Amino acid sequence: MVVIAVENPAADIISGRIFVRAGGRWERRDQAGLSYLLSAVLTKGTDKLSSLEIAERIESVGASLGTDASTDYFLLSLKTVAADFPEILELAAQLLRSPSFPEAEVELERRLALQDIRSQQEQPFTIAFDQLRQAMYQQHPYALSTLGTEASMSSLYRGDLQRYHQTYFRPDNIVVSIAGRVAPEEAIDLVNQAFGDWQSPPLPLTGLDLPKITPNPTWMATAQETQQSIVMVGYQSPSVRNPDYAAMKLINTYLGNGLSSRLFVELREKLGLAYEVSAFYPTRLDASQFVAYMGTAPENTAIALSGLRKEVERLCNTKLSVDELQAAKNKLLGQYALGKQTNAQIAQVYGWYETIGLGIEFDSRFNVEVADVTAEMAQEVACRYFIEPYVSLVGPSAAINTVS
Repeated sequence: MVVIAVENPAADIISGRIFVRAGGRWERRDQAGLSYLLSAVLTKGTDKLSSLEIAERIESVGASLGTDASTDYFLLSLKTVAADFPEILELAAQLLRSPSFPEAEVELERRLALQDIRSQQEQPFTIAFDQLRQAMYQQHPYALSTLGTEASMSSLYRGDLQRYHQTYFRPDNIVVSIAGRVAPEEAIDLVNQAFGDWQSPPLPLTGLDLPKITPNPTWMATAQETQQSIVMVGYQSPSVRNPDYAAMKLINTYLGNGLSSRLFVELREKLGLAYEVSAFYPTRLDASQFVAYMGTAPENTAIALSGLRKEVERLCNTKLSVDELQAAKNKLLGQYALGKQTNAQIAQVYGWYETIGLGIEFDSRFNVEVADVTAEMAQEVACRYFIEPYVSLVGPSAAINTVS
């Protein structure tokens, strides 16, 4: 087990992030949503404590403890005043090591997850993103949301959770990241007390044999009688471990981050095309995606698509000016610094980097790599990835059928 401890005496608070190398990327397609369901029931009982007893322990000291399932990791988060941290860390260890997965709780959370899946199937943005993601990633786990599908979630049961837990929840697959009013040596001692007798199985952990992601840009359209069209373009993009990662993060900031971004200014402010317009480039272990999207009036669907593609792909032909490049760097690095103000944020960043194999030193290296990006480098990266997009449209049939 890897332990990261950062002392920050500014406030009498300690935050912990316990990462498990699990999540959607480690799920078979027919079991998509397994990590999400496990996160929902992990806190509902152990072999010694009931759901009510767990809640009482947390609430009696005013602490917070929660779980989350992401594409590339499973997470247990905790936060307490310093005096109560040993008790809550011990509770977290019980939850991670010996959850009981009560049958009634599993069934309840499965039904709630199915309701969420059905609800999302009615939301235009979710429909557009789901069909884009499935086209881009095909049989790779990234093709599906952390909730999975209605079919996969319906087929999950308590035994599936137990087997998944036995496979991935082991000390050599866990990173514990702690930040707050605690000396590093003391933090490590507390982790030893809570987890020290937990032994890893003798056999090494092996992941899934993931399919190769083969680019095949396509157009997808779903007719839905809505008041606006969702127009979305997606481009295969580098993983966090790719040398192009920092430059792509900078491009994403320039194009789609905030009210001063290029997409917002050009397509919403100047042309009045967009109800909303933005872009995102998620950090991923495997190949990621750059996605630009717009909500627009149905009669503007075709011109909105043309505008999105023009603004993204122009970066291959037009270098960023000195001012544009510096403004994007200032915004990206400023937001990155603001994202590490609290103990919880510090524990999250360091734990995440260690979990994906980059190490905590990537925190400093990322700043340097962003600062070193030149206009020429940004243009080269844009030309490498912004070639032919996947296109996803959702809106009235009369609007999307006219787009070609």
